[in-house]
Amino acid sequence: MSKVEERLNKIGVKIPDAPTPAANYLPFTKTGNLVFVSGQVPFVDGKLQITGTVGVDASVEDAQGQARICAINLLAQLKVACGGDLDRVKQVVKLGAFVASANDFHSQPTVVNAASDLMVEAFGDAGRHARFAVGSNALPLGCLVEIDGIFEIQ
Repeated sequence: MSKVEERLNKIGVKIPDAPTPAANYLPFTKTGNLVFVSGQVPFVDGKLQITGTVGVDASVEDAQGQARICAINLLAQLKVACGGDLDRVKQVVKLGAFVASANDFHSQPTVVNAASDLMVEAFGDAGRHARFAVGSNALPLGCLVEIDGIFEIQ
């Protein structure tokens, strides 16, 4: 088990098997020493726990939990890309996040902080990254959050 996974296990995070793509795309692509992980939704055992929009159907706290699950699913894909060894990650380069938002909801960055925080918990300073967090009127399958990522590996 990698040191990264040991750190995550200590805070109660277990990396699941990587979810399979829901359509005609790859879960990740590698070019040089970069891994581009496709957008991950908050599937747990192949199912969404909460659907709708933040500010109408769900709270900020609900959405933060969903963002954290997206981050865990990003790590699951990244683990596959790294041949099972998350210690190969040199840097979390960038996260891109979409939050299904009510028209008057403006706290998307607060929601996505849950994913960013998990990256720092997993990788320390190498987990600090560039990011965008934007609102959307709807996301795939009615999920609250979708997040993709770019990672540098050894």
